[in-house]
Amino acid sequence: MIRRLFSLYFLLSGWKFVNNIPDELRSFVFIGAPHTANYDIIPAMAVSQLMRRNARFVIKKEWTKFPLNLFFSPMGAIGLDRQLLKENKTVSTTDIMAKFFSDHKEFVLMISPEGTRSPVSTWKTGFYYIAQKAQVPIVLGFCDYKNKQAGMGLVIYPSDFEKDMKAIMDFYRNIKGHTPEKFLLDERYS
Repeated sequence: MIRRLFSLYFLLSGWKFVNNIPDELRSFVFIGAPHTANYDIIPAMAVSQLMRRNARFVIKKEWTKFPLNLFFSPMGAIGLDRQLLKENKTVSTTDIMAKFFSDHKEFVLMISPEGTRSPVSTWKTGFYYIAQKAQVPIVLGFCDYKNKQAGMGLVIYPSDFEKDMKAIMDFYRNIKGHTPEKFLLDERYS
């Protein structure tokens, strides 16, 4: 219901949903950028509803407990127990997230590779390793405030890390976030 409300607001405010991927692609790591403002939750949740797939995202486990679970769970949140990760050194976060794909027939894991709304010149690359471990593609999600478009763009099948990361940077090069000065490409690959 919450995602439906976000998508209704998104469409009524003049935004356009863009889908450049085949319908038969049902499981993938979905990275979203630019992520420069709290307001990004509206287009992100609208896209997660409009893509008509099992779109989920990971947050701290504490945020999935009452009363916050009433808001976050319907949006697709999955709680991650960080304490359990600290106690079990043999399991990594990427292992846990890659396992989500084997646990579900159709699964989309939404990740912001910037990791924050502040400007960062080095993106987190865990999304790439999750996709490799789960043997699923990466779909480049975007939210372009200049053109009021958000959706699913390029599909990348992980094969050559350096080449793939350069393709990702090229894709996001001309997309404008809510607060453009807060969006930086990863300087290692741009």
